[in-house]
Order: sequence, then structure tokens, then C-alpha cells
Amino acid sequence: MREPQPGSFGAAAEETFGGCTYHLWRLETLQSVNPEWARLPYTVQVFLESLLRREDGRTVTAEDIENLAQWPAGKSRPLAFYPARVLLQDFTGVPVIVDLTALRSVVAEAGGNPMGVTPRVPVDLVIDHSVQVDRWADPSALQFNVDREFERNHERYGLLKWAEEHFPGLRVVPPGRGIVHQVNLEYLTPVVQEVDAALYPDSVIGTDSHTTMVNGASVVAWGVGGIEAEAAMLGLPLDIGWPQIVALELEGSLNPGVTATDLVLTITERLRQHGVVGKFVEVIGPGVQHLTVPERATVSNMAPEYGATAVVFPPDFQTIKYLQQTGRPPEDVRRVEWYFRRQQMWVDSSVTRIYSETVRLDLSTIVPSIAGPKNPQERISLSEADVAVRGTLAQYPQEQTAATEVVYADGQREPLEAGAVVIAAITSCTNTSNPYVMSAAGLLARNAVARGLRPPRYVKTSMAPGSRVVTTYLQEADLLSSLEALGFAVVGYGCTTCIGNSGPLTPEVSQAVQTQDLPVAAVLSGNRNFEGRIHAQTRLNYLMSPPLVVAYALAGTMQINLLRDPLGRDSEGQPIYLADLWPSAAEVADVVNRHVQPAWFRERYANAFTGGDSWEAVDVPQSDQYRWEPESSYIQRPSFVKADLPFPKASRPARILGLFGDAITTDHISPAGAIATKSPAGQYLMKLGVDPKDFNSYGSRRGNHEVMVRGTFANTRLRNQMVEREGGYTRHQLDGSEMTIYEAAMRYRNEGVPLVVLAGDRYGSGSSRDWAAKGTLLLGVQAVLAQSFERIHRSNLIGMGILPLEFLPGESWTTWGIGGDEELEWGKLPDPPQTGEIQRLSVTIIDRMHGRTFHEAIVRLDTAGEWALYQHGGIFPSVVATLVS
Repeated sequence: MREPQPGSFGAAAEETFGGCTYHLWRLETLQSVNPEWARLPYTVQVFLESLLRREDGRTVTAEDIENLAQWPAGKSRPLAFYPARVLLQDFTGVPVIVDLTALRSVVAEAGGNPMGVTPRVPVDLVIDHSVQVDRWADPSALQFNVDREFERNHERYGLLKWAEEHFPGLRVVPPGRGIVHQVNLEYLTPVVQEVDAALYPDSVIGTDSHTTMVNGASVVAWGVGGIEAEAAMLGLPLDIGWPQIVALELEGSLNPGVTATDLVLTITERLRQHGVVGKFVEVIGPGVQHLTVPERATVSNMAPEYGATAVVFPPDFQTIKYLQQTGRPPEDVRRVEWYFRRQQMWVDSSVTRIYSETVRLDLSTIVPSIAGPKNPQERISLSEADVAVRGTLAQYPQEQTAATEVVYADGQREPLEAGAVVIAAITSCTNTSNPYVMSAAGLLARNAVARGLRPPRYVKTSMAPGSRVVTTYLQEADLLSSLEALGFAVVGYGCTTCIGNSGPLTPEVSQAVQTQDLPVAAVLSGNRNFEGRIHAQTRLNYLMSPPLVVAYALAGTMQINLLRDPLGRDSEGQPIYLADLWPSAAEVADVVNRHVQPAWFRERYANAFTGGDSWEAVDVPQSDQYRWEPESSYIQRPSFVKADLPFPKASRPARILGLFGDAITTDHISPAGAIATKSPAGQYLMKLGVDPKDFNSYGSRRGNHEVMVRGTFANTRLRNQMVEREGGYTRHQLDGSEMTIYEAAMRYRNEGVPLVVLAGDRYGSGSSRDWAAKGTLLLGVQAVLAQSFERIHRSNLIGMGILPLEFLPGESWTTWGIGGDEELEWGKLPDPPQTGEIQRLSVTIIDRMHGRTFHEAIVRLDTAGEWALYQHGGIFPSVVATLVS
């Protein structure tokens, strides 16, 4: 924290509260610039406070502050933003640590000071992505899965423990403590920072797109790629484009039986249609007061699913109530409220804030919903779910959807139909952070057990809470045993099924599905259901609230109308309907009020940074510079962290590596789940002597670029329009042969041929996965030409020195007449644009049959900082140049 010092707007003010003196950068100093500064959006106020605090005359100037203070009338130009904290999880955090460790090695070899590669802001890394559901529906599942987690990941965890010792400011939350965003919400965020008596709003960037979850507690936070996070950790500002702030105005209140999950699925559908990609959303209106912070956090969590940068709830009485409920120190809670009121950031019904645009939603119109089968925005009203599912199944060949049966080793047989639910998972911080829906799931389970209902044997049931507090209050309310009776035993405290760590199906079920590629379903209380993400064998994946997960598990099929059809029958043969099991709002509120207590939060987080015996037993490398082990299959010094470009810029026309359609996600580009034995990555690991049972997942192997480049574009559901089959294949244009994308890329590299990827709308949506850009670079791709990009992936491409280009409106690779066997050549980049100016680049298509055709594309380097970064070759050559100069 820099010492408070005078800027153009004066020094930080000294103010006293609770007997203590604090430094505040008061927004009221902007009065002379904009007399209506108190009407600015809360998000803009947070940015302004940061600029006031960081004003240095160079990176942040008085002109920058004055310009933003006139929002939205100021000049449309980027902001330099310094977040208060950086948040990592292990899947994305391990490659960040590997990159920074490699940077130290590069700087030392170049004669610089390797200690220059040290975090300049506080960094928390929560290990939550590595536990898998290897055992389930069994009281021993939790310990078994934890033991397997440490067996698989001891080398990765050793790296993280070494980094905690050698990177000042880095704290690691060991495995088994919870899911990163729930831990951040319940424990890590102070909401208002107090550092050396200076007060300022907490703000976070994280290497996970769902970092937005803490927006529900009035913290401005969003997800970035690991590349941007590394820059922020090293003290560089984020280059934020001129903010567009959309107001989501809520009216009314939710009806009984309608959950925050139903609300967020509706908002996802609505805002994806409206268009909020790259925009900030603030939730306002009279309906907001009826939403608790856990319910707000569910809405904010899924911001990436509708494309928003962040979805912020400005501070009000619900913010304070939540801090009290989660056991924060009373003096800290009082200081938070005082600060926001003093800065006029507090919600005030008498103040009408200014926004770029407004979207209105009446909460009373929300109905019970699910979303699927492939995208979060595909909302379906529960009353119409069976019809929608049957419509989806009708798209498959009849022979593929014919009913079959599971034959178990003990001789029992069980029918299995298309649309059968083979995975039912209460998972993800999206919903397990909300005690209202978790209590509802427990009450529904209790009612089902009392009536003798059980899921079919083929349903793999699991529960992975986002923190240990969840287990505590479910136990205290005597609901955990009912969930366990239905198979929803705790399998771990991590992301599990939501990230694709769903583990194997029962072998007999897997075989029955595989025989005819039967389209079966997974239901989960998560935030994503992209193709190939949840499980390789579930073609249909549906998002829903925890109580609906329990209900569909009992039904065992998606071909049911839960509002009309019985879930089963009691001992007397009488039908049992969902309405018979669904708890009342009063019952749910009673459980929350009596059993979700501040003491549980204080107790469960008392040792948040202390691991158990397994964590303490992890070996830590003893060296100031990390010792790279050439034989390691988990950690390798990355080839792209160097002082120059991994590959020279294109000096000849580029060949097309892939032609893709719309909504290609980062899961399609860089999968996180299981590694197939016959895949390039699987073959590589077997050559190293790794047994297939120890392959682990792509997510856990992100510290080894050799695995990850082989996994790039290897998703089993990826469709490249250059070939007919799914699964990461392409056609090598020089001889016409079909092969994996990795094999073709390596051949092109040996032939000295640069590559380009073409795609449709929303390219790179989904996770913040920086390996989707790193792997693309290592394949030799020098540009991606798409109809549009999702924000984080575009930034990651630039950070790796890959040029993002967009088709002009109304154009696509189809309208350009591209079939895949052409070559593309683009002109020299123009000079960086003036504020708000769109730059175009000439693109030439070279076709052996039809000669040359000429087009233009938009250069998606949106700020001067992005132009500079791209021209440096990306983040790593840029940082190395700075540290060794």
C-alpha cells in the first residue's frame, strides 16, 4: 500500500470511526467536476475511488479521473485499474505459478533479478478443482476421494507449497476446505479493505470466470485469464475499456416454491438475448431488497453464462446482514456500513443512479426452471421440460434411442431408456452457497425417505458442498442423513461434477450406454452444461436447483413432467407427487434461521490455511529457484515463457487448422475432464510410463505444456466443419489426409506453415481457461478470425501474441465461401486507433481453383495497451524485457 499523499484532488482524508483514525480517498472531492457524482453507478464509483487512490501523474492522471467522473459523458477511453486482491484456484492457479516460476528462471538466466517476479498484491489460491467422484453413495466416499486426490496430485501440491514459501503475499487454502468462490464469499472478502489504516472497497480479479460470485456481497470482481492475472500480480494495472453499465431493475418478489436458481436461469436467458457481453450489470430496484446475499451471489455467479463482465449488487442492509450471519467481527461489519454511507455508495432510494441502459424484470413472473441440454441459456419451464426433452431425443436416430437394460454383476437387471438420469449431483458454489436451496433439498429428501422413495440403481448420486459449513448446518438440522439415504453422501468439498470431475459411471451402466451410444442425462446444481464437460457419456446435461436434482434422481428420467406425473408410489400403491415432497417456504426459513449460525462459520474457517495430515505430508522442494524435473508428467518448464516469440510471425500465407461454428467454448478448445487413452495426450502419457488409471484430468495436467498442447481442440464433442467426425480432427491440406488437430499442427510446423482458426459467434465463451490460448499458440496458430469473441478469451489470445480478428457485421467464413482448403494472408497492422476508432485489416483468400479474393476484418485490439502487448509478442516477452532492461 503506498503512503497517502497529495494528488491533484488532494491527499487522503483522515476520518475517525469507532475510536480509530482511517485514511479515505473521498469521492466528494469530485464535486467540482461533476456535482451529480453521487448518482454515478456504484461500479463507476469503485473505479473512481481506485483512480483517486492510485493517482501518480503517469499511469493514472488527474485527466483520467476527471474524464471518468463525467461518466457516461466522458471520452470513451480505457481505465487503468488496480485490483485489491487476486484470487486463484488450482486448475488455473498451477499454470500461473508455473509461469511465474519459469519467468524467474528466464530473468535469472538473462542476468536480471529473479525476485522481481514477486506478487505486488495479496493473492489467495484455493485448492478445489482436483477432487473427483471416484466413490459415491457411501459413508466412506469422502475419505476415499480425498486419499485418491492426494495420490494423484502430490507433485502439484508440492509446487504450491513451495510457491507459498517463496512468493511473498501468496496464501494457499489446502484441499477439502471448500470451493474457491464460496470460500471467498463466506470468509476471504472483507468487503471493505483496511490496510495500514487506509480504507477502500475490496475488489478482486480471479483466474476463474465465476469470480463474479462475490459481486452478490457488493464486491466488484470478475474473472480474467491467468495471463492477465499474472500481470496484475506483478503490479501492472488492468487495461479496462470504457465501462458500459446496464441496470437490471427488479420488481416484486419470488413466489413460494421458486428459487434463486430459477431466477438466475431466467436472467441468463433474458440477458443473453438482450446482449451484455463485456458490460457491467448493476442490480437495482425494489425487488432487490427481497433477495438475500446468498441468493444474490447465485445471480452474480452466472454472469459469465450471460456474457456480463460482472453483476454487482450495491451495498445495502442485506450486505450487512450477511456479514453478521457469516461470523465477521462486529467492529469490521460496522466499519463496512460506515464506509459505504460516508462515501455515498450505500443504496439510497431517494437517489436515482444513472445507467447506460435498463432491463426490467418482475420477480413474480419467474417460474420453476431447468436449463439444457447443452447451454446455460437454454431455459425450460419445469412444466414443459418433458416435452422439450422428448423433442431433443427425437433428433437422434431411432435405433440410438431404443430402450436397453443394465445387467449388474449380481444378476440384477434394470431398464434404461433414452433420457435416463445417470448422474445427479448437488454440486457447485452456485447453489451450495445458498442455505435456502440446500435446506430445501434436505427437507425434500427427508420427505422422500419417509415415503419409501429411492433413486434407481443406475443413478450416480453425489453431494459436494462448497464449504464445510453446509455439512454442519445440514447435520444440525438432521437433514444430512436423509440426503445420504438417497445416495447424496458428501464426496468432497470441491467443484467435482460441475468442472467435469464427475468420475466414472458404474461399469455396467457405462457399458449399457456405450453399446448404442444411448443419449442419457446428467442433472446438476451447477452453472455450466457444455457438450463434453460433465461426462463423456452424458449427451444431455441439465442445470437446476438442488431440490430438483433430488427430484429428478428419484424419477430416474428426464422424460417426466414433475408437476403432473408421480415420482413413485407408497407402500399402499398411492402415487407420490413432487408437491407432496416439496417443503413450504416457512419450513425452509425455519431451518435457515435456527441452524445457519455465525458460530459455524467462525469455527469452520478458523484453520482455513492449515491442512490435515495428508497436506502436511506433501514434500516441498527445498531450493530458492524451483528445480524442474525433466521426467515429471505434471510439471514442466513451459516452452512459451521466454524473452522472444515461440514462433516467428507469419511470413507466408496461413493454412486453416479448423472451421468452427457458433458458441465454441473454452471447454471445446481446452477440455478439463478425463484424458482418453487413444488421444494424443493419452499416448504421450503412456510413453512416459503413466498408467491410464493415473492419467487424472486435463485440468490437473495444466502444469505440463506437452499434455495440454496435445489436448487443445481435443474435446470429444468438438465439430470441425472440415471433417465429418467429432472429437478434434482436421484435414491436412497439403496431402488431404484426416488426422487429429495436434498431429496436423505438428506436421504444419515441420513444414514451416503458419495456421489460422476460423469460427462463428461467441468464440471462447465459458471458462477463463488461459490454456485455450496457450494451447492455440503452441499449435502454431497466429490468428483467430471469428464473428465475435467472449471477453476473457480474446484477452488471453492477445496475451499470448495471437491476433484476434472479427468478420464485418453480416459476414462469416460461410459468406466468404471458405471450405477449409484455402490459404489466408493478412496485411500489416495499421497504427493503434484513436479513442473509439475501429481498425480494419485486409485479408486475402488464396484458392487454388479460383485465385484470390479480397476482404476486410476488424482488428480486435481495443486499447493502446492491447496493441502494445500484441506487438511485444504477448505478456511473457513484455515482462522479461521490463525485468532485464
